Amino acid sequence: QVQLVESGGGLVQAGGSLRLSCAASGRTFSRYSMGWFRRAPGKERDFVAAISSNGNTAYGDSVKGRFTISRDNAKNTVYLQMNSLKPEDAASYYCAAQNKAYLSYSLSTYDYWGQGTQVTVSS
Repeated sequence: QVQLVESGGGLVQAGGSLRLSCAASGRTFSRYSMGWFRRAPGKERDFVAAISSNGNTAYGDSVKGRFTISRDNAKNTVYLQMNSLKPEDAASYYCAAQNKAYLSYSLSTYDYWGQGTQVTVSS
């Protein structure tokens, strides 16, 4: 069982930056691939970024070049650095983990989810 706790959300002006963190419990964090998803009001949960157990990364088209996912296995933590934020980035952001080495764009492959952290971007 893995528990995920997100932090770092908040209110930021358009063009600003935030760094989200996701702390994971458990001793096998390094084996998991991790993902970030987001859900805006009235919309489905969308893929944002993912990182495999060996550090390969992937990004949704809308965040490429602005967001960076990284992980620190010593701290059991995955990060999402968000730069040049836009009002359309406002959403609840969710961290997810899957017990597989490869990264995934699909919600259905993830085994564990955090409760989410809210990001609000003012224009």
